[in-house]
Parts: sequence; structure tokens; C-alpha cells
Amino acid sequence: MDLNQVLIEVQDFQESIEFYTKLGLRLIVSERGEYARFEMPSGSATFSIYQSGQIAVGNTVIYFEVDDVDQKFTELRERGIAFKGEPKDQTFRWRTAHLNDPSGNKLCLFHAGNERRFPPWRLSEKPVS
Repeated sequence: MDLNQVLIEVQDFQESIEFYTKLGLRLIVSERGEYARFEMPSGSATFSIYQSGQIAVGNTVIYFEVDDVDQKFTELRERGIAFKGEPKDQTFRWRTAHLNDPSGNKLCLFHAGNERRFPPWRLSEKPVS
């Protein structure tokens, strides 16, 4: 099984397309001014938005991994993207920078490398008794 796509609701379709394009995603589908799909700069997963009149922003955070959080943070700020604060090293060994999209959806740019899937505290492959 592979995670193929994430779909989120947005309030302003055009503003969201502009935001995610500035973020570095490539628009590949745009239908009826209410649905759009983007390719990621790397990998095969896609990211989609859907125009909704009443979105319900929750506590879900969408993480986008980048090679260099500080460089991407600087690049995106220069493009007009606002962040919640400066990049930060986390106790779980990732470097993160948090922001919201125009609809309030929570996003995080991060770098974890192999630590994302193989942290020192990863559970063993043996079933727990």
C-alpha cells in the first residue's frame, strides 16, 4: 500500500492555487474552479484542493519534507509566504517550520531524512506479546 494523495478543503480556490504554486507544487489538474491537483516537486504522491463553502479546519497537520528547511523558509518568505515562526530543531530530531494556508489548514515544512522512518526509537519488527 502506498499513500497516493491528500485532499483538503479550501475557502478561496484561486488564492489556494496561487499559494500552493508559490510553495513549489506543480498544478496538473484544475476543474470547474472547485478542484485542483498538484504534483509534488519529488516523489509520486499528489496533493489536491477542493473548494468548499464551509471548511472544517481541524488539528491535522500536513508535512512537506524538504532537503534544507532554512533555505526553503527563506525562499518562501521572499515569495510572500508567512510562517508562524523561525525554523526550529525538535526534540524528535527533525527541523521544522510551521505555517497555515489561506484557509487556515496547518502545514509544516520539515527535514528528517532517514529519521522519519527509522528513528532510533523505532519499534522492532517482532509482534508485541
